[in-house]
Amino acid sequence: MANSNAEYIQHHLQNLTFGKIDGTWRIAETQQEALDMGFWAIHLDTMAMSLLMGFVFLFIFRKIAKRANSGVPTGMQGFVEVIVEFVQNMVRDTFYGRSPLIAPLALTIFMWILLMNSLKWIPVDVIPGIAAAIGIPNFKYVPTADPNATFGMSIGVFMLIIFYSIKVKGVGGFSKELAFTPFNHWSLIPVNLVLEILGLLTKPFSLALRLFGNMYAGEVVFILIALLPFWIQWSLYGPWAIFHILVIPLQAFIFMVLSIVYLSAAHESH
Repeated sequence: MANSNAEYIQHHLQNLTFGKIDGTWRIAETQQEALDMGFWAIHLDTMAMSLLMGFVFLFIFRKIAKRANSGVPTGMQGFVEVIVEFVQNMVRDTFYGRSPLIAPLALTIFMWILLMNSLKWIPVDVIPGIAAAIGIPNFKYVPTADPNATFGMSIGVFMLIIFYSIKVKGVGGFSKELAFTPFNHWSLIPVNLVLEILGLLTKPFSLALRLFGNMYAGEVVFILIALLPFWIQWSLYGPWAIFHILVIPLQAFIFMVLSIVYLSAAHESH
């Protein structure tokens, strides 16, 4: 029983990994093979589900935008308008620069992460079971429970931070900010550089690891619940799923707000 439970957990936590091993490009059958594929391996399930949720977001919002009317919004139009107004107010209160990119970026981050997180509400055996039935050995269907996805998004935000820091302050201004903050004296430039560069590099790590840690931990709990007898599963699955009604949007909100704050700091000209 212990071995079967361990295999069940490992199966649900293993990504569908495609890469090169022993000179051949193929899908990994075991976790060890996935590790042996190295850096250039790709998690096909993470890519597929993240792209799917991105297309769902674009399809719904584009459809609502085309059908929007000036009357009293109802149904999905009302929901979309609430989300858009919420994000606009958050950007207005948090972002102190001027950029036409920040509000659309914040909306995209929030909705994309919200949709990817929402996949967690699907029972843990449904999508992997369907995948196994069509010959796919492993399928981890919550993209934000994969650090590759969360780091991909956080690195994208980090690149924008660097871009706007240089665009707004110039190369010289950005360099001076790193060299003379927080101690404005030439003798403390090495100390300032260490502190500022470390602070800069911790931003993508904090974004990625916070989202990944919460989603991964929640996924593990759902998997452990699935190992229990059927009559106990539903008594625990329901409350845990209800708890995630708060966790899922909260993590999307935190990622969005921190991204806005970091980009706002990048627009500040000292």
